[in-house]
Amino acid sequence: MGQYFVYMLASKRNGTLYIGVTNNLLERVLQHKNDLLEGFTKKYAVHNLVYYESYEDIYSAIAREKRMKKWKREWKIKLIEKFNPNWEDLYHKLIV
Repeated sequence: MGQYFVYMLASKRNGTLYIGVTNNLLERVLQHKNDLLEGFTKKYAVHNLVYYESYEDIYSAIAREKRMKKWKREWKIKLIEKFNPNWEDLYHKLIV
């Protein structure tokens, strides 16, 4: 058993959103921040960690990620604002 994360990145408050899943949240977000991964987050400068959840098994995490990706944008924003009302970059809180 490990620890897995579903996370959301944003380009800015109410900006472009990205949802992903990983087993190493700090490393994965750092990769996004430094544009080490080709694709959506690099193309649209989506670098701020604004939301995450943890799971004990990968199957639950992947299922949650897939459900969240189908959500309406307003639902995603509501979830972020409940968890992180100021849209702070949570990465900096995790590395302390």
